[in-house]
Amino acid sequence: MTMPVITAYNWSPDRGRGLVRDMRVRWALEEVGRAYDVRYLSWGQQKEPAHRARNPFGQVPAYEEGDLVLFESGAIVFHVAESAPGLFPEDPAGRSRAIEWMFAALNSVEPVVWDLIIAKIIEGDRDWAAARLPVVEARLASRLEELSARLGDSDWLDGGFSAGDLLMVSVLRPIEGSDAIAKYPNLEAYVARGIARPAFKRAFEKWTAGQTGETPAAFAQHPPQPKGEAA
Repeated sequence: MTMPVITAYNWSPDRGRGLVRDMRVRWALEEVGRAYDVRYLSWGQQKEPAHRARNPFGQVPAYEEGDLVLFESGAIVFHVAESAPGLFPEDPAGRSRAIEWMFAALNSVEPVVWDLIIAKIIEGDRDWAAARLPVVEARLASRLEELSARLGDSDWLDGGFSAGDLLMVSVLRPIEGSDAIAKYPNLEAYVARGIARPAFKRAFEKWTAGQTGETPAAFAQHPPQPKGEAA
């Protein structure tokens, strides 16, 4: 089996938290026990033609495995989950539900999480930010309440840990420790269980070791903020 190669940044604007979306791919590969290499980009190289050939939007991650080239973290995690046991249940119905939760994480939960980050941090200095913030916070609270009710006292969303949990924990990590999620202790515990997994710890250790780039000039005058794949 060809060893996959992930493309990632050698510097991250997330203050060392591992929020850039290559972490999801690393975590998935660690969960299924697949070795991988990383191609590191200096800040700005993601917009150059060589990388746009891998990811047309000039973002990370990109994933290469022989002749296969993928972008979008959800699609890559799906591919990894299909490639080896560990992230999809063996029964077809369970597998379908795990895929359902992958879509729910990326489509129903992540957008409202990042709306908060954009309104509060990335564009927090805009004239309209203060007026928009209550609406954004209310929308996120509603979605977290729904997710909290569904999770209940369970460790994971549908039986054992799956790719659905991997992505859901990943999309909740940007608000880890915030007031937004503190109202839902079961969600805080859920995220804590996810990042306590040995595979996550291995992925995070390797991610940290790869952060060798210098702070880009564009960020030198401003505190770095988490921007993830959209950076």
